[in-house]
Amino acid sequence: MDRTVDRQLDRLLDRELVLVLRAVSDPSRLRIVGLIAEHGRTVEDLASLVRLTPRVVARHLDLLVAARLVEARPGPRPFTYTLRVDTLHEIGRSIAELEGAAEARQDAADLAAGRDPEETKVLRAFIAAGRLTSIPAQERKRSVVLRYLRDEVFTEDRGYPEKEVNQRLALFHPDVASLRRYMVDGGLVTREAGVYRRVV
Repeated sequence: MDRTVDRQLDRLLDRELVLVLRAVSDPSRLRIVGLIAEHGRTVEDLASLVRLTPRVVARHLDLLVAARLVEARPGPRPFTYTLRVDTLHEIGRSIAELEGAAEARQDAADLAAGRDPEETKVLRAFIAAGRLTSIPAQERKRSVVLRYLRDEVFTEDRGYPEKEVNQRLALFHPDVASLRRYMVDGGLVTREAGVYRRVV
């Protein structure tokens, strides 16, 4: 399974996609693309808007044309540069395929490690960069997230004063009061005289 996914990733990260990513990695080129997205522009138009010389803008445009993000069209003045919407659609499809392949790879790793694939999907949906993006409204999903937080916050078999619990939970989400209450109500931790302890 992993080898199949690796081959998919290699195929998707082709030369064209790399060219596009390199082209938009420069702030000036990204701004130029944004301006062209509004409507067609000439080199002179872009030079005055981005405050660069026409020569520098022309070099940026050459890279954007090579990446198939913009195209030059003959007009009343030398050339008008327009956005290639078809390329944007292709990029969107490639990114979606990459995400799908990455998820399949993660699912395979989770299965091999004995982790529940459904719980892993819930965590991926609500945990980003190590933080809780929102508290799930659905009880089943909230339970998965709370168990994860319990294991991350209550790492030792001891009592935790409420102040420490708040500090630890705040690393994941600002609404520490709700998280504490949900954990206690869900039987994941006990609370007695302001001291919390995980339920094993």
